This record gives sequence, structure tokens and C-alpha cells, in this order.
Amino acid sequence: MSERKVLNKYYPPDFDPSKIPKLKLPKDRQYVVRLMAPFNMRCKTCGEYIYKGKKFNARKETVQNQLYLGLPIFRFYIKCTRCLAEITFKTDPENTDYAMEHGATRNFQAEKLIEEEEKRVQQEREDEELNNPMKVLENRTKDSKMEMEVLENLQELKELNQRQAQVDFEGMIDQYRELEKREKEREIEEDEREAKEMLDRALVKRLRDSDSDSENEEESSSTQPNKATTDKPTDILTADKALEGASGAGVKRAKVESWEKSVGKLGARGGLGSLVVRKKPGVALGKSSTVTTPTSQTDPKASTADPSNTSKPVTTQNTSSSLSLLGVYSDSDSNESE
Repeated sequence: MSERKVLNKYYPPDFDPSKIPKLKLPKDRQYVVRLMAPFNMRCKTCGEYIYKGKKFNARKETVQNQLYLGLPIFRFYIKCTRCLAEITFKTDPENTDYAMEHGATRNFQAEKLIEEEEKRVQQEREDEELNNPMKVLENRTKDSKMEMEVLENLQELKELNQRQAQVDFEGMIDQYRELEKREKEREIEEDEREAKEMLDRALVKRLRDSDSDSENEEESSSTQPNKATTDKPTDILTADKALEGASGAGVKRAKVESWEKSVGKLGARGGLGSLVVRKKPGVALGKSSTVTTPTSQTDPKASTADPSNTSKPVTTQNTSSSLSLLGVYSDSDSNESE
């Protein structure tokens, strides 16, 4: 099996290269090559612009009877992209460029024109100096004068550079950087101070809010018992009854105090206990009863001067009972006190 990519061919033992017939091709034969437009050009037929770098399938041929230092010159045939007119140009090894032949015009190129003008002026000067020695002297004086002017201009530029050199650009740059650094630090400090102030304000606000909340809680706790009494709708009735009971108790207490002032307490000495005398066991119960009557119940001086009078009982015969006498006595005292 043979190789897929064969680099060496098989030559038989009786191979003789001189026996191979040579093809007789014309010298002006053409080849189809792929190239790009070497410069900007404009078609003469339709005015289409063909820019540098445009790709074409061109025909290439060798120019007959034209050589430059033994180098052949080649001609290329291309067609316009719009009207298909034929355009030809050839190589220019003398100027390392391409030369337009026919079918189009080369666009303006300032650099090439300047170079051509300089070459033309230089050639004319050499031709003048070749046969005229005075012209050579004049050209030398002109050149020396031009050199003097150039040197003066250089000296002026040096002086200007020295004046500008006195200014320390590095120092100015360092100063500007230092100023920029300080500005950034100042901005950072201001930001930190503002953040701290905002934090302090937030803390103060929180403290105030907490204090106000605690005060509200205390007020609510202080007012909560009063509210608890009036939480139920029936509490108003019970409160009214309590007030009525309290007022009734106050009225009763006032009556008792007035009774005690007028008569005295039941268990105290000199009161009603002294008015009632126990019966002896040997005496039979009858219609008559012994009642002790004080001399003067409203006169305190008499009671203090002669206490024996209050202790001596006075027996009186009365058809009514002792309780009825006590009621009459109480009524009489209350009327007298009133």
C-alpha cells in the first residue's frame, strides 16, 4: 500500500532525464495571479475609485526588452469593478514602487510629489555647478548662511529650554500630588465626622424614645387601676351603691355621735348604766319600780361636785315600766339638747 503523502517519486533504473522532451513556451506568456491594488486609482472610463488593497485576479506577464540592473519588469492586467474596463500597471524597481500605464489615473500622493520635487531640484543644482564655478561659490555661501541661521535658532531654543529648566516641574508635580493627598484626607475626615454625628444623633434619639416609652408605660400603669374599676359597664352601678352606702353610714354615724354626746355610751360610767338599778332577789316584781333620777344630767358641775348624789337611788312609785321611763328620759334629753 502506497503512502498518502508521497514526497519521493519512483525512478526506474533506466531513467534518463535527457530523454524528457522540453516544452517550448512563448516568452510573453501570461499567468493568472492573485494580487491587491498597490495604490489608489480612478478608472478613466466610468470614474470608479479603486482603493489600495483591493483584491483582483490579475494576469501577469514579463515586459520584453526592459530590464533594470538585470531585474525583469512585470506587467499586470486587472479589470474595473464597475465597468470591467482593462487597467494595466507594471513594477518600478528603480523607485521600489509601481507605475501606472493606462486605463486609470493614480490619485494624489503628497509625499511622493515632494520626493520627486526634491530630486528634481537636486539634479538641476548639480547640473548648474558642473560647468559654472561661480555658481558653486554662491551655493556654498547660501549653505553657510543657512547653517548660521539654523545655529542661531538652536541657540534660542537652548536659552528657552534653560529658562524653562529653572522651573522645577518635578517639584510642582510632587506639590500637586501632596495637595491632592491632603484634599482626600480632609474629605475622609469630614465623612468620618459626619458619620459620627449621625450615629450620635441616632443614639440620642433612641435614648429619648426609650425614655418616652418608659414614661408612657409608667403613666399607663398608674392609670390602669382606675381604668380597671371602670372596665365593666356595671361598675358604675356598684360605685353608686358604694357611695350611697358610704353616705348612709356617715349619716348613721353622725346620729350615733349626736346620741353619744347627749346620752353617753352604754357601757361607760355616768351613762345609762348608772340610771338602771338591778332589783334585789328578795323583792317581788310588782307594778312599782325603783328608778334613780339624777339631779341634773346637763349640769356637769353638779355631777363633779357631789358624786354621791348620782349614786344614791331615789325610789318612786310609777305605774309605767322602767323601759318606758327610759324612753321618756331619752326623749326629754334629746329635746333639751336640741
